[in-house]
Amino acid sequence: MPESSKDEDSADFVKIEKGLGPQGRIAVVRFDRGDRINALSEDAIRELTKAARTFDDDPETSVVILTGGKSFSAGADMKSGGSRGVPDVAALRRQLRTGPRLTRAWYEMEQVTIAAIEGFCIGGALALAVALDFRIMARDAHMRVPEIGLGMNMSWQTIPRMLQLIGPSRTKQAIILADRRISADEAYDWGIVEQVTEPGASFHAATQLAEKIAAQPPIPVAMTKQTVNRLSGALDDLTSHMDVDQLVLTSMTEDYKEGIAAFREKRKPRFKGR
Repeated sequence: MPESSKDEDSADFVKIEKGLGPQGRIAVVRFDRGDRINALSEDAIRELTKAARTFDDDPETSVVILTGGKSFSAGADMKSGGSRGVPDVAALRRQLRTGPRLTRAWYEMEQVTIAAIEGFCIGGALALAVALDFRIMARDAHMRVPEIGLGMNMSWQTIPRMLQLIGPSRTKQAIILADRRISADEAYDWGIVEQVTEPGASFHAATQLAEKIAAQPPIPVAMTKQTVNRLSGALDDLTSHMDVDQLVLTSMTEDYKEGIAAFREKRKPRFKGR
């Protein structure tokens, strides 16, 4: 992929490059907070949502690659305080909609989307990755879904999308066994990722895939993506519409408070089921 671009837009954590690849039909969205963690703070979530929406009326771009910095992302920024200090249920529901808005914005993009994953892809980052069309992962990277271990449910419309990719049993394993690290090879065997590369090579592989897709006629490609997504996700709202309220409910439990406290104090939580 050429280094130059004809259109570039920079934000605090997110950089968008357009006009790349064959006939300028590839774009790259780089999410990089400049540290190893690359956490999804509320500001970062809003920037990534805005980045996805910049492609709403972009007929020139056929493929979008999403990549991180040293790591794809450690997920939601637990140090930012989460839902602490929110005065009432209505305000909490509004606050917790930012994550689902992010994943929906990327899922509904007309362009084909590819995640290039290095380092780790945890929690909300995995929710974002499974909202994309393809995932390419470095061999030394791993995935993890820690939410239940923190006393909360997995939301951001993740469960139906994982269910489509890997089936019920493995979805339960990935989410319920919250401490389990899913290696790149295991993610490939399960069907979460489409390709495993050598460390540091996921972006190059994503670029090669993007170039193959960009060489196809854009209109039937976009129509095919939309048809597949509509058919495979036709029943998703039966479950995903309620995951914000489930997150509101679990965030009010004693177990949630204990899970967050244990995380910050780097100890094992002691859950009591209340």
